[in-house]
Amino acid sequence: MLKMKYILFLLLFIFSCPAGINAQTALPKVNNKAFKRGEKLTYRLHYGFIDAVRATLEITDENKKFANRNTMHVVGIGRSKGTFDFFFKVRDRYESYIDEEALIPWFFGRRVDEGGYRTSQDYAFNHYTHKLTANTQTISILENTQDMISGFYLARTMDLSSAKEGQLFSVPTIVDGEMYNLQIKFKGRETVKTDFGKVKCLKFVPVLQKGRIFKHEEDLQVWLTDDSNHIPIKAKAEILFGSIKLELIDYAGLTNPITFIK
Repeated sequence: MLKMKYILFLLLFIFSCPAGINAQTALPKVNNKAFKRGEKLTYRLHYGFIDAVRATLEITDENKKFANRNTMHVVGIGRSKGTFDFFFKVRDRYESYIDEEALIPWFFGRRVDEGGYRTSQDYAFNHYTHKLTANTQTISILENTQDMISGFYLARTMDLSSAKEGQLFSVPTIVDGEMYNLQIKFKGRETVKTDFGKVKCLKFVPVLQKGRIFKHEEDLQVWLTDDSNHIPIKAKAEILFGSIKLELIDYAGLTNPITFIK
């Protein structure tokens, strides 16, 4: 059945890869003009013809310190709805405490309840020692490693105006305790019709391993706004057990207005 983790994969693969961070001896300082506390994005996810899940990503007002550094607290919630909720209940929560200047995670938490399947993860990052603690396990990580949430916000700060069709981007990311060098390919610019109007978008195709979630390497396509926000507007994928489509249906607290085509 559908896992909420794959919904986060849609967002992760849209944004984690274009960051292109280079190894550094000190924590980076990222110029962020793309988002702020109070932003909330709401998505509708279709599983086949079923309106299956509502997913939200929200930056709360909390400012908790890790290693004496300010953080932004991001919470992702996934809940099944309607008929789908009756047959397969989803109650998921993902959260990340992201360094306000470096935009790297200090803590990642995941609580999954999907159709009776339950699991939880807690990752505590130490970017000075390049280690991650997951319960009693210690994992070595690369410099500036991202989690499933933080990479999404980091790359929203990137200047993609000079991206060329066919160009590949990558960044180290940890998913389910494993390090990945995630890659994404820029496919060009398109105009996308949304619930709010037509929007100029950048199109990307993640380069994924065949035979696990997706049938082919390029079965996932994603579109993000071609503006200073870089918000994911739409994503669709053909997967081994069906098809899914993700669409933005509401937004609030944006740093920059979305420009719609009249």
